[in-house]
Amino acid sequence: MLGPGRYLLGVVELLWLVGFAWVGAAQVRRRWVPRLTGEAGFLATLVIAVALLIWVAEALGTLSAFKPVPYLAAVAILGLALRFAVSAPSAGGASAGVPHGAEAEPSTVGESGATGPAAQSPDPCPSTPTRPSLLATVIALVIAGIAIGHFVSGVKLRLGTGMTGFDSTWYHGPFAAGFYQSGNTIDLHLIAPQFLAWFYPANSEVVHAIGMLAFSRDLLSPLLNLGWLVGCLLACWCIGRPFGVAPWSLALGAIALSVPALGDQAGEARNDLVGIFFLLAALAVALNAARDGEDERRRLSTGALLLVGLAIGLAAGTKLNFLLPAAVLVLGLTALAPSGRRWTTLLCTGGMALAGGGYWYLRNLIHSGNPLPWIHHLGPIDLPSPEQALGGREAHSVFSYLTNGSVWSHWFFPGLHGALWIVWPVVGAAALAGLLLALIPLLFSRTSTSPPRWWAENSSQGGVSGPSTSAAGRTVAGVLAVAGLVGLAAAVSWLVSPTSASGPSGMPRGFESGLRYLTPALILGLALLPTVPPLRALAARLASLGPAFGERPVPASSETTTGDGLHLGADSDPKRRRTVEEERLPRRWVAAIVAGAVVLGVIVGYPVERHYLHDRYRDPSFTTPGLDAAFAWAQGVSGARIATTSTRQYPLFGTDLSNRVAYVGVKRPHGGFEEAQNCRQFRRLINEGDYDYVVASRDRIEPGKPAFPPQAKWTEGPNAEVVLKKKPTVVFRINGPLNPKTCP
Repeated sequence: MLGPGRYLLGVVELLWLVGFAWVGAAQVRRRWVPRLTGEAGFLATLVIAVALLIWVAEALGTLSAFKPVPYLAAVAILGLALRFAVSAPSAGGASAGVPHGAEAEPSTVGESGATGPAAQSPDPCPSTPTRPSLLATVIALVIAGIAIGHFVSGVKLRLGTGMTGFDSTWYHGPFAAGFYQSGNTIDLHLIAPQFLAWFYPANSEVVHAIGMLAFSRDLLSPLLNLGWLVGCLLACWCIGRPFGVAPWSLALGAIALSVPALGDQAGEARNDLVGIFFLLAALAVALNAARDGEDERRRLSTGALLLVGLAIGLAAGTKLNFLLPAAVLVLGLTALAPSGRRWTTLLCTGGMALAGGGYWYLRNLIHSGNPLPWIHHLGPIDLPSPEQALGGREAHSVFSYLTNGSVWSHWFFPGLHGALWIVWPVVGAAALAGLLLALIPLLFSRTSTSPPRWWAENSSQGGVSGPSTSAAGRTVAGVLAVAGLVGLAAAVSWLVSPTSASGPSGMPRGFESGLRYLTPALILGLALLPTVPPLRALAARLASLGPAFGERPVPASSETTTGDGLHLGADSDPKRRRTVEEERLPRRWVAAIVAGAVVLGVIVGYPVERHYLHDRYRDPSFTTPGLDAAFAWAQGVSGARIATTSTRQYPLFGTDLSNRVAYVGVKRPHGGFEEAQNCRQFRRLINEGDYDYVVASRDRIEPGKPAFPPQAKWTEGPNAEVVLKKKPTVVFRINGPLNPKTCP
């Protein structure tokens, strides 16, 4: 447990990091997308702030300097440097309610690639989405609140037990603890030899390690996915915002985020929600930037392209299954751009995507000669990669079972029912409709085909009404179509993934768990559903029933110096100044409420952290009896070097995360890593590692197999004292070198 002083120091460190990152991110957002304001502006700033925190960690981690003092100093320096070195547009960013023609524009890249000031011509897309009504907003917020409440119940459970999910204890937790202990992110953190998991991208684990740096404990880890969930809900709202249907995008997205397939994210270190957030944020920014484009053609500006690329790159740097959607988004926006601007679009979007996630693939290239070591061949070309079996469950994809009726009846249908509720056909059909219908407006806007009258009448909301629509409408239609393609790519990624139906041939035991790889497509499809014709106008009308929700528009002639879409300035007209002061007052109340919430969170957090650290893995019951006992034993051990043969190893790091834990294995060429094959080899590895303890264990008790693993017999000897013995685990204290020559 942490005392009050150490707890408050951790809070101060956390606020320091978030504050300086936000200051720098807000200034970059002002420069890149000054017209992206309100909720969308907040979302954009959030993406940039997270990127800054991750980039600093990676830069220091490459030098093995990812430690508290250097990290705090580097984040502060970067935040202040961006605040004062990055210049905002001369006339300030746009604020909600300010007419587009009333403010100066940043330069954009033209058709020929030349740059110049954006036009001050009248708005070519005068059709503005109506503000959602208070009733629709309340309904959506209630549904979102139910989703959050359901998630919080899972978080509360983990606050009383510690993170118990298989992936959290196998690699998410050990990666984060490894970054925290070593200060190094560029080296491979070797774990149990399954699926070459040490090559996985690790943006999410870096964020967990940042929390560990602040508190020297994993206090934030069970809470982080709750924050990512709220971020996903915000992104869903922003997806519907340009079309006036934000409440319905939020409500449908909240429903999709509550499916049982994502239930194991609550209170755990799983990273599916992290990748989903960045995917949704990328598309939300693209749609809002297209709607509020910065020249008379309403193309995506260079700054918007940079931001979209950054967000989708962060997703690809979080989880492998976001690589294909990331590629589709980059190529889709490139194809959407005017012919003279495609190279610029590709370089901006693709370059920032590499900046957001390329670090981990560069690390893989350095260690194995291959950014994707799971791929052994590229056509006739052999690629360098570890020559070892993947291990774990036998790999099979859903695609390989598509025509197997027995698998469908015995595994797929029950799995869909369990992971996506009994209404999974409705959920799946609605999501698929959202993705497919998103593609159709582009067909009308890119061809001379006239849409049916009923289509045009129901498509006008948001300024997209067919081939005769404004340039803004064509851009929005194009981005919407790209969003549909990205969602379909996410579904295809799940379909062909070798872990989507893992298990023995004909027995895909991993199918139900693997359905979480399909959830990005489901969530995106449902969030897009209210935005697509012919549902857009109907959804917008339903969303606008009753009094409007939101602020009064700010006078057009007022100056703005926005941070995140907040109106802060006024011109010299006293009347207008009074109007702006009226607008400022609620902002101050909001700031006071936020500050009060932070103080309340800090006060409530202290007893919560004491409860969590007291009960964390104190009486575990989530694995075998022997491993449960070993995990409880490790909570009282500090500063020890522990060797293990268990796939689950995170609880062995101890309450204060000071134990150095390593799987006993042999390094192979190209970043390979395999378990020790015999007693002599095993004992040499124990001696070389100078371990204090050995936890020899099987992952599960299997009928017909010996009660304990062979490594337990290999460890026995004069210098190995048994500390704990319970099937299928033996914990030894090592009091001296183990003699390889006396192996049984």
